[in-house]
Amino acid sequence: MSSENTLDDEDTFKILISTDIHLGYLEKDAIRGNDSYNTLDEILECAKKNQVDFILLGGDLFHENKPSRRCLHSCISMLRKYCMGDSPVTFNILSDQTVNFNTTQFPWVNYQDENLNISIPVFSIHGNHDDPTGAEGLCALDLLSASGLVNHFGHSHSVERIEISPILLQKGSTKLALYGLGSIPDERLYRMFVNNQVTMLRPKEDQDEWFNLFAIHQNRSKHGPTNYIPEQFLDDFIDLVVWGHEHECLIAPTRNEQQLFYVTQPGSSVATSLSPGEAAKKHIGLLRVKGRKMNLQKIPLKTVRQFFIQDVVLADYEDLFTPDTPQVVKKVENLCYAKVSEMLEEAERERLGCPLTPEKPLIRLRVDYSGGFETFNTSRFSQKFVDRVANPKDIIHFLRKREQKENIKDEFNVDYSKLVKPAAVEGLRVEDLVKQYFEAAEQKVQLSLLTEQGMGKAIQEFVDKDEKDAIEELITYQLEKTQRHLQSRAVTTEQDIDAEIQKFRDSKKNTTEEENDIREAISRARAHRLERGDLDLSDEPADVAMDSDEGSVALPAPTRGRGRGGRARGGRGRGRGATAAEPKPAGRGRSQKSAPASQSRSIFQAFQASSQRSRVGGSSSSAIDEVIIDDSDEDIPVMKATRPPSRSSVTSTSSFPKYSSQSQSQTSRGVAFDDSDEEGNPFKGHSRGSRR
Repeated sequence: MSSENTLDDEDTFKILISTDIHLGYLEKDAIRGNDSYNTLDEILECAKKNQVDFILLGGDLFHENKPSRRCLHSCISMLRKYCMGDSPVTFNILSDQTVNFNTTQFPWVNYQDENLNISIPVFSIHGNHDDPTGAEGLCALDLLSASGLVNHFGHSHSVERIEISPILLQKGSTKLALYGLGSIPDERLYRMFVNNQVTMLRPKEDQDEWFNLFAIHQNRSKHGPTNYIPEQFLDDFIDLVVWGHEHECLIAPTRNEQQLFYVTQPGSSVATSLSPGEAAKKHIGLLRVKGRKMNLQKIPLKTVRQFFIQDVVLADYEDLFTPDTPQVVKKVENLCYAKVSEMLEEAERERLGCPLTPEKPLIRLRVDYSGGFETFNTSRFSQKFVDRVANPKDIIHFLRKREQKENIKDEFNVDYSKLVKPAAVEGLRVEDLVKQYFEAAEQKVQLSLLTEQGMGKAIQEFVDKDEKDAIEELITYQLEKTQRHLQSRAVTTEQDIDAEIQKFRDSKKNTTEEENDIREAISRARAHRLERGDLDLSDEPADVAMDSDEGSVALPAPTRGRGRGGRARGGRGRGRGATAAEPKPAGRGRSQKSAPASQSRSIFQAFQASSQRSRVGGSSSSAIDEVIIDDSDEDIPVMKATRPPSRSSVTSTSSFPKYSSQSQSQTSRGVAFDDSDEEGNPFKGHSRGSRR
């Protein structure tokens, strides 16, 4: 059985697996602009060369939520080049396709469309970068789905309960159940799993004959108490999980001994941050499934730009210099020059014989200067390698160890500024900064109406999705809702109002009501944008370097905004044309800071004047000390889409019983896996024992 033709018989599924392609990342960069396009071309060419049955993408096909015209054009061109043709598709779909593909007006798989000639179907879930937004709940994948190039599945329309219905595929005697769940904010999905609100449907007939494959796009590593999805949350009847969103390539399947399934993490195909996880060699997988057995072949990518990262702790070089050594800064710079030169030489050796690999590598040297050392001029240092590396502006990254506060007896007297502003902060997002700020802020500047989560999500929508009215509408919506609550309670005195507002605010924390309020406010903001005709269709988003290792701090520079000139847009007082240092007139969107005395009375005055004012704008800070961009930010998709009409020719041959999350299966687990790279029988392996 060493022949490929013998192995790839009529009963064997051949599936190309890839995740996190991030098409369009840094597309305006003169050096790295074509990296993501070249790699996608290589992935699709590999699929065609290996004559796979279909391609499975695990989310984040696009880097931007609103891809540029060049990005969409290149993607459509490559999909048409490699995935269209006369080669027959040799598997059938048995499930109800109107349920599987419920985001399009053409609810059937593209290769069964009589107007299309598809040779390699592409099945994809959405990620957190290209997630559905807007009142219709559409994403960039839906454009490709409507054009017949990609089969978008795994989109959940409900935020109260999730039912995952599989795509049932059959090739010869092999039956494959393909499950998918697009990106959902981790905290919300975590809570839904805990509350048993996630259900995975299974075929009623012959359950033990199906190979169950699950594609998911969530945090796998723990970023917080609920900011990830533990593997134990997934149902135990699954055979293989394809985990997207995590960029480190861990494609060799690992066995979860508790749930008795395997997990493969293909990782990203382009480095979007200069962090250690991105330095691992990039691969895609060729999965073969026959019956209940599987084999995963690793395929290295040749067009990926090399990336080398190294850590240097200056305190470990006491034999060369100390902080008191004369000209110690010059000696530290010479040491860094030698380290960077070594990495460049290693990159040159590895690139020999690989003409597809880009010439200039990515280099990152993280220098820990704790212990009294001083930094040197990184811009001047980078000029020495400007013609040899692809990232000359950020070769050196200085960091210091976090200073721990010891013997803290009175938590109210702690200097929080030293604890929450270290020299290098790892993995923080915008909403984390908001929550961290209010945890450390004094009592008199705490939020009165909004929760920290609500403010964080509104700011995230403003930053990531360019929803300019998100913060304003959230404040207005919460003010109106609180007013109605106080009126129903018949509260009149100022003291009672403050107490009732605090009680009302605390009762909504971390509840479904809080999420509904946030979605309603963001929907209002989008509706106002559509009323103004501000669609932003002609603006191509600027590239953002997702350099998220160690939570690198980026200081905002005073630059001219996107508004026309220096005037407010639409006469609403939301001017964006002036710089941050210029004074702005008080308006609905940008109110001036008031004195502390007026701050303490603003809430009471707002309710007294509620009959005279219909809309009240919020205030936002005129400057932000630190903005930390992280690659794992979370978005709130607004998923409101009507189910498309069913196709008369599509028939359902299977019915599904409901299995809630964490259901225990007593059936025999007969999945075998062979992780050896030797040629031969890829399905060789011991059978998995039945679950006890």
